[in-house]
Amino acid sequence: MIQLLLSAIVAGIAFCAPPGVVTAETIRRGGHYGFRAGFLVQAGSLIGDATWCILALSGMAFLVQNPMIKNVLGVVGFVLLMYLAGSALRDAWRGGELSLNEKHLARSDFSTGAALALGNPMNIVFWLGLGTSMLTTHTTTPLWTDYLTFFSGFMLGAVLWSFLMAGAVAYLRRWLTPRLFRMVNLLCGLALLYFALQMVRSLWG
Repeated sequence: MIQLLLSAIVAGIAFCAPPGVVTAETIRRGGHYGFRAGFLVQAGSLIGDATWCILALSGMAFLVQNPMIKNVLGVVGFVLLMYLAGSALRDAWRGGELSLNEKHLARSDFSTGAALALGNPMNIVFWLGLGTSMLTTHTTTPLWTDYLTFFSGFMLGAVLWSFLMAGAVAYLRRWLTPRLFRMVNLLCGLALLYFALQMVRSLWG
């Protein structure tokens, strides 16, 4: 059980660590508004990760493997990514001061992170491959306690990574200048645009 828990924690970190849309938006919002905004983007994405995990481990993955549902989710994800990419590129063009704006709606950071994770139907592929294989590696006939242990460990690893990622962005923020932050917005905008095009390619390529 301990081995499964530790493996799940590592899997949670490994799943969140590679650069992706959530990372790009965490850097952009965390760089502008500080630790809280960056962490809320990460925390919101955990809602999506948990949803995909539950669907896969409960045997309900077939719901999102339906071509129509998969395409609808893909369109929603593409539109969201294009919107965020446009917002980042617009900020890169216009510039602006770094701010801990009290009027900034924190719930938008959380909801954006959740939407980014939920809007990517390709995440289910990860769970169908890694999640089930890790369980069967530790036990040939997983019980509900094994599923719970794996899920808890994965989420714990993901939360730990969320703190580390948001903390790193907040720490590096002290060296950001308005001009440098424009470059950050430009790079994040281009990254989001790339991921949007990759999503289209993976769905309909």
